[in-house]
Amino acid sequence: MHSEMFCGIDPAGGRTPARRGHVLVDRRTEAESLDRLLDDVRAGESRALVLRGAAGIGKTELLGYLRDRAGGCQIVPAAGVEAETGFAFAGLHQVCAPMLESLRRIPAPQRAALDIAFGLDSGTPPDSFLVGMAALSLFAETARERPLLCLIDDAQWLDRASAQVLGFAARRLQAESVALVFAVRDGDDTVEAPELAGLAELPVRGLPEADARTLLALAHPGPVDAGVLDRIIAESQGNPLALVELPRGFTPAELAGGFGLLGSAPLPRRIEESFRRQIATLTPTARQLLLVAAAEPVGDPVLVWRALGQLGVDVDTDPAARLATERFVTFGARVTFRHPLLRSAVYRAAGSADRRRVQRALAQVTDPKTDPDRRAWHRAQAAVGEDEEVAAELVHCAARAQARGGPAAAAAFLERASDLTPDPARRAQRLLAAAEARYQAGLPEPSVRLLARAEAGPLDEVARAHANLLRARITFTVDRGAAAPGLLLQAAGQLQPLDAQLARETYLDAMQAGWFVGAGGSGPGLRELAAEALAVRSAQDPADGCDLLLTGLAVRYRDGYPAGVPLLREALDVLRAGPVGETGLRWLWFAATCALDAWQYPAADTITAAFVARARRTGTLTALPFALAQRIVVQVFTGELAAADALVHEFDAVRDSTGLDEPAYATQVLAAWRGAADTTTMLVAATTKQAEQRGEWLGWRPAGGRWRCCTTASAGPTRRWRRRCRRPSRTRISAW
Repeated sequence: MHSEMFCGIDPAGGRTPARRGHVLVDRRTEAESLDRLLDDVRAGESRALVLRGAAGIGKTELLGYLRDRAGGCQIVPAAGVEAETGFAFAGLHQVCAPMLESLRRIPAPQRAALDIAFGLDSGTPPDSFLVGMAALSLFAETARERPLLCLIDDAQWLDRASAQVLGFAARRLQAESVALVFAVRDGDDTVEAPELAGLAELPVRGLPEADARTLLALAHPGPVDAGVLDRIIAESQGNPLALVELPRGFTPAELAGGFGLLGSAPLPRRIEESFRRQIATLTPTARQLLLVAAAEPVGDPVLVWRALGQLGVDVDTDPAARLATERFVTFGARVTFRHPLLRSAVYRAAGSADRRRVQRALAQVTDPKTDPDRRAWHRAQAAVGEDEEVAAELVHCAARAQARGGPAAAAAFLERASDLTPDPARRAQRLLAAAEARYQAGLPEPSVRLLARAEAGPLDEVARAHANLLRARITFTVDRGAAAPGLLLQAAGQLQPLDAQLARETYLDAMQAGWFVGAGGSGPGLRELAAEALAVRSAQDPADGCDLLLTGLAVRYRDGYPAGVPLLREALDVLRAGPVGETGLRWLWFAATCALDAWQYPAADTITAAFVARARRTGTLTALPFALAQRIVVQVFTGELAAADALVHEFDAVRDSTGLDEPAYATQVLAAWRGAADTTTMLVAATTKQAEQRGEWLGWRPAGGRWRCCTTASAGPTRRWRRRCRRPSRTRISAW
């Protein structure tokens, strides 16, 4: 939004315009809400707020209104960048960079986590929970001097790791004099920001028709045909940016007669087309300057000028070009476009050859030591056809991203690497790796698409078995119905002669799937799955806790509880004696289940804590809901209800951010133990319906002629519960 702005309050309404030159129209409600937020923060409280609305609706200008009225506060502006959504913690670094002087005052473990997340130090990949706590501590320390106001525009483009950390911190603000205000774009053409779910929201809607006409008359005082005016008003839907920008790309004759007006494309596309028309009138030098600024994702003016020099573009010889670009972009501490759609329009308006040339120049001026990943990405965008050298560099970038807990970033690198790979077999392998990374990041649908492309290539026997395993795991994640156990069992059989360790894990997967399906499935049941696992286990004596665990589980499900428990207790003793945090995620899930099933609550406490920590640290969002659910139940059983409640919020956030349809079994256990009868009843009804639809026998079963959710039969290790249960192992479901 530009200087002729629109999104506040009419000065006649009694409030001063936010900035000189602004014409403020009908934003009384929004401004009053923002004023209350500032008053609260200055009084020592903390607030988090999400401004949500369509592209161009006025969110950025409302952030400007807030910034201009925040006298006496420290202001930290930041913005999500679509090109950086694959770089873990890029957005968080934007927010925290101005505060790094306060870093030394936060606890050492938290400081170390931020250092590693930002690439300032090397070490063990940071725990996402610890990074979130570190950010929260950093905000609080910074606000000791003056109230802190973090204004984050285009939050829908934040990388997932940053969005999760900032959402985590926002939900835990209390009395630190900190405000986190996010602007999130709604619309079918943009991604959502589920990591911010649950925060207070201020919807930003279009202007009423009368105010829209007032704004249009102020922005375009020239003659406009009445029919054209009505069409602009109708098509803009009260969107201020549309009202200001739509007519700009047309000549006075077009506005007067309506010739050549845009068709009925979605609103953001119409706005972008208007930008394209304006860009087409610029000189080649001006367009080149804008294209470099659009292609450089972080808005670093030094890199932009260096790239222009690399391209041989001398803006000083074309003063008109620099003047023309001032309508579109501002060069300050950061290069900023008037609106994110303008950046997109500039880039898309350029030809592919021009875009590649600019990307090549940016790669040449980006330091390979300090920013190797972004340099590799520019090289990849500049590549023509296949290029194994660049593809290999992207694979190395993926490894770095994975090590830092960013499977989504790793997948982006691997997917682009596969596009550049000339060898068909290697391309298929990289596609398979990208599919696995997408799956780990909690994105099963993109994973399926990548997997299909990989399977179309020449995979060897081992890779084909891995592909079948991934497809089976995706099936289990998306729909824990009757098909998953058989698919996993088949994958385990394929892997047995190829990779004994992975086969062993896959038998666990199959039993986990069978455990969820239970007696309601038409495929192999738990007893059959257990028998298969025992039939192919190693002929040698079990050598570690994982072997013991698999054997104990198989015996328990094949031969019964009394036969399996001694082996399970032995396995738990071995696992607890070693580095539990390094145990594979699949083993940790069943280890925690067995600990609860065998009444080993100290072991359950240790293992579930390690499970949650490892899932967070690796960014494996497909495993984190399971880990959180088990941890919640352990904390409920030990009376830590407040801690369990905090994990429920995290469980909900993960479920929303991934889109995975995870039933809230643990949530209803907590609600029941709190005595919240209405909430428990509602949750039981919802999870029972969910489980019945999925064919997940765990969640529902016939009981006394009625259907009931199995977790209503679960309970904790209280004496009263033990007295009521004559045969605990049979009267309760091993739900956790």
